[in-house]
Amino acid sequence: MAETDGPEQISTIEQKLIEGQVIEMIKTCYDPEIPVNIYELGLIYGVAVAMDGGVMITMTLTTPYCPAAQSLPREIETKVKSVPGVSAAKVAIVWDPPWTPSMMTEAARLELGM
Repeated sequence: MAETDGPEQISTIEQKLIEGQVIEMIKTCYDPEIPVNIYELGLIYGVAVAMDGGVMITMTLTTPYCPAAQSLPREIETKVKSVPGVSAAKVAIVWDPPWTPSMMTEAARLELGM
């Protein structure tokens, strides 16, 4: 096997596999005020896996005043870093587009009786 100067690169297939595992891990994170995981709530806007295994999660919160605004991104980063093949994880909080209940999945709406 040849030596490389930079970090090991992963294939597109591996990126997709990691992305799926990351999403499953994100589904273990819950908004403390709503008994539905943050993925089903529609708070996750994107999951991007780089060729070096780094993961960037773009998300929002239900409100800028969310009591979990500090703890939730750290929880997500910690859990995502535990996924095999992930070399780093970063969460970016965005406010555009703003979250609305219409972003919830059908499963989340059923869970909340909506």
